[in-house]
Amino acid sequence: MNKLKRIKGTHDLLQQEKEKHLYVVNTARKIAKKFGFDSIDTPIFEFTDVFSRPLGETSDVVTKEMYTFETRGGDCVTLRPEGTAGIVRAFIENGLTQSGPFKVFYEGAMFRYERPQKGRQRQFHQFGVEALSLPKPATDVEIISMGQMIIEELGIAKDIKLHINSLGDQESRDTYRKKLISYLSDFKNDLSEDSKNRLEKNPLRILDSKDKKDREILKNAPIYYDSLNDVSKQHFDDVLNGLEKLNIKFTLDNNMVRGFDYYCHTAFEFITNSLGAQGTVLGGGRYDNLCEIMGGNPTSGIGFAGGIERLALMIDNISEKNNKIVVIGIDGETQKIGLKIANELRYKTDFVIETFFGNLKKGLKYSDKINANTAIILGEDELSKKTAIIRDLKSGEQQEIKFDEICNYIKKGNK
Repeated sequence: MNKLKRIKGTHDLLQQEKEKHLYVVNTARKIAKKFGFDSIDTPIFEFTDVFSRPLGETSDVVTKEMYTFETRGGDCVTLRPEGTAGIVRAFIENGLTQSGPFKVFYEGAMFRYERPQKGRQRQFHQFGVEALSLPKPATDVEIISMGQMIIEELGIAKDIKLHINSLGDQESRDTYRKKLISYLSDFKNDLSEDSKNRLEKNPLRILDSKDKKDREILKNAPIYYDSLNDVSKQHFDDVLNGLEKLNIKFTLDNNMVRGFDYYCHTAFEFITNSLGAQGTVLGGGRYDNLCEIMGGNPTSGIGFAGGIERLALMIDNISEKNNKIVVIGIDGETQKIGLKIANELRYKTDFVIETFFGNLKKGLKYSDKINANTAIILGEDELSKKTAIIRDLKSGEQQEIKFDEICNYIKKGNK
C-alpha cells in the first residue's frame, strides 16, 4: 500500500518552524494593538463573487489561482485567496458602516494555485490590518509606520526596503491608463503573452510584469505621478512628508502597482533581496472604492498584509527567556508528588513546566534536549524529608528545598 502524502504546495509546520510563525503573528498582533486595532476572523471560504468582483476579472488571482468549486447545494464558493475582501464583506454585512472607524487585525491561511517556491506555497499564511472610514493621508502614514515597526520588532529591518507609489483617484487612473495604452501599443508585438492580453482590459497590471522584455519596454513608460490630479498629488505629498517626519526611509517606485483592481492612492511594499525573485514580504495600500464595489456605501479604506512564511524565513533565532523547568520523579510515589508540584507551578508561575518520570539520567538528558534551565528532582530520600532537589542545569548548582517552599523559591530565583 502506498504511503499517504501531503498535497503539492502544502507544508507541515513542525515544531521549530511553527514557533517562528507564532513569533511573527504574536509580534504583529502586539504592534497592531498598540495602534488600537482589534482582532477579527472571517470564514476560510466565501461565495466566489466576494473575491472575483473586487479583485478584478483580469487579475492573476481570479483568472489563474483561485480554488473555486461548487458545493453539494449548488453554490459557487472559493477558498480565501486574500484577506481584505472578506473583511470588507463582514464590515458591510454586519451593519458596521455607520459605527465610525473600523480597525481590525487578522491572521490565517490563504489559498492560491501557483508554482510552489521559496516562501510561497499554495496554502500559505498571512496576517494583516484593515482601517475603514479613515480617509486622511495621516492614516496612510500610520499604517505604513505600523508595518515598519513590525519589521523592526522582528529584527529584520536591515534587509528590507520600503517602496511606495501613488495610483491616484479614478480620474488620475483613467488619465494614466490612456497614456500607458498609447505608449505600449507601439510595442504590442514585443510584449509577453500575458501583457498582450492585459493591454486593453487592465494595462496597469503590465507595470508589475516580471518578464524581461516587458521590463525593458517599461523603462521608458510614462511616469504615473505625472498623471495625478491636484487632489491625488496633495494626498501623496502629505503621505511622503509624514513618513519623512517619522524618519521612515522609502524609495519612490513609479512602476509599482498592487495586484488587485481595488487599490487607489497610496500603494506600498516592503521588499527584500534575500528571498529570491519573490521579494515582497509585506504590502498594501488604500482602497477607497472597495465598499461600493461590494455593494456598500462609499467608505475609505487602507490596509496591508504580511506573508508569515516569508517573514519567518528571515528570522534566524527567536530570542526569548529560557523558562523551562522539568520535574523529575524517580519512582511511583514521587511521581504523584511531582504531578502536584508541577501543577502548582503551572498555576502560580509563568514558566513552562514539563514532567519526566523514571530514570534520573534519562530525565536529565531529556531536560538538556529541550534546553530547560532548571530540574526539580524527587527521589525516595527527598520524599522522606518532604524536600526536592532544585538543580540549575546551566551551572550545576543545586539546593534542597521543602515542598511548600518550592514555588516561592522558583519565583525568587528566576526573576
